[in-house]
Amino acid sequence: MSYLHSLKLYSARLPAPVRGVLLMAVAAAMFVCMHAIIRDLGKNEGLHPFEIAFFRSFLGLFVLAPLLIRQRFRPLHTNNLKLLFLRGAVNSAAMLMFFYGLSVTPLAEATALGFTAPLFATLLAMLFLGEVVRLRRWIAILIGFAGTLVIIRPGMVDVGLGPLLILAATVVWSFALIIIKFLTRTESSVTITVYASIFLSPFTLAAAAFFWRWPTPEEAGWLCLIALLGTVAQTAMNQSLKLADASVVLPVDFSKLIWAAFIGFVIFEELPDIYTWIGGAMIFVSTTYIAVRESRLKKQAAKAAA
Repeated sequence: MSYLHSLKLYSARLPAPVRGVLLMAVAAAMFVCMHAIIRDLGKNEGLHPFEIAFFRSFLGLFVLAPLLIRQRFRPLHTNNLKLLFLRGAVNSAAMLMFFYGLSVTPLAEATALGFTAPLFATLLAMLFLGEVVRLRRWIAILIGFAGTLVIIRPGMVDVGLGPLLILAATVVWSFALIIIKFLTRTESSVTITVYASIFLSPFTLAAAAFFWRWPTPEEAGWLCLIALLGTVAQTAMNQSLKLADASVVLPVDFSKLIWAAFIGFVIFEELPDIYTWIGGAMIFVSTTYIAVRESRLKKQAAKAAA
């Protein structure tokens, strides 16, 4: 306890941007570790990805339970139950496609394609939220999509089911991001996270029921670790964005591709080709620019309003 207390005091002395960078680095590593376990369970162990998705959602509630109890279940009070339900339905579709795609796609390639979500979210924000996308962001979007084509190379190589499912999942997840943008106007991040697990669980269970097999004790342990890694990583990422500007912490997110290449090689003997690195870098640079640009525009709008 004294060691943890000393560590907490020491971290509090660090500048907020440094803490933000460290948290983003931890989140990136945790997300890739979670994806590697999902891929291993779905590929080698034979546990269906839909069932893994259910346990990821359901066990996440137990990870969040101490926080709910500490806040006396106040995050459960909401006036946006229908919108939270819709987010859960959309999010469950994205999760099911992503988990299945992850089980049949090399880890580094899946990670690189996963970077495309902000590109689709920007286009949807323009269509549904009336956000203005100017020339520089359009160029960034085009570069990002060009990076996607570099990775999958349609017409040059056979495009498998896995990469297509990963891309479809990012498109659907982008719809969920738009809903989350609406929800953040009135709901706390804890409320949004808790109801995500509440509504995701029955949706993913309905899909998993067709392929159900009770996990072994060893598999159950890995499933618990998936839920823990996913919940902690999401929390760390959200906190990093609160502590520092997007321009400071988002470049660290590219370490996901480095972790994915390393873990994919060590565990699955997968060696990402040069196209995955080039395309992943193009996608990441474009999405990072879009995020940084949006952050600066919001600050300018806030100053103008003040």
